[in-house]
Formats: sequence, C-alpha cells, structure tokens
Amino acid sequence: MTLMLAHEDYVQRGRRNYGQIMLIVAGSIITESGGRGPFFNAVQPMVSATREEPGCHEYAFTPDPTDDNRVLLYELWEDQAALDRHFSSAHMADWQKKRKSLAIARASIKKYTISSVADLG
Repeated sequence: MTLMLAHEDYVQRGRRNYGQIMLIVAGSIITESGGRGPFFNAVQPMVSATREEPGCHEYAFTPDPTDDNRVLLYELWEDQAALDRHFSSAHMADWQKKRKSLAIARASIKKYTISSVADLG
C-alpha cells in the first residue's frame, strides 16, 4: 500500500509551486517484523488530513520495495510556519498517541532547508 499523492492529482489540485517550497522532511521508519501493514493502516487518517493543510505540498509514507520492514517518508513544506502548524495539529497529536502502540523498531527523520530547486526531468 502506498500513501503517496499521485503527481497528476497534485498538479490538478493546483498546488505545484516548487519555487516557494523551503523545507523537505525525509527519512525512514523501521517496523518490527509484520509491523508495516498495521503501520500503514494506522497512519492513513493522519496522511489524509495532512495533505489538506495549508503549506503542505507533498506528504507520503511509502513501502521500501526491497525491505518488508522499512517505510520511507517524504514531505514538502512551504515554510517553517506551515510545518509548525502541522506539528501542533489535532491529527498529529492523535497520530503521536497512536504510534506508541505500533511495532516501530526505530526511525530516522530529518528536516532539510532548501535554497534552490532545479528541474531534472
């Protein structure tokens, strides 16, 4: 299961404006054996709500195709204020409570501030 917004849907929603995006949040989450499916089921409501937040340009948890226990995270945020609002949202608070009951072994998530964007494709 992939909780990733399709590029076509993203463009149709009129939110593609890479010139203003300032932050990338990316990382990986390692679940215990058999924990990836329950993780995706639990995170779905938070992903859906987050994609509707002002300043959220992309938000995706995706399965690693070569590791059954690894989940990849990718986010694009307009600015720090948008990311701060996300962290203080009700759906993020609900997720923080819910994730404590999941079989997560470890996570590595980092925030990157970008200074320029170039099209490679």
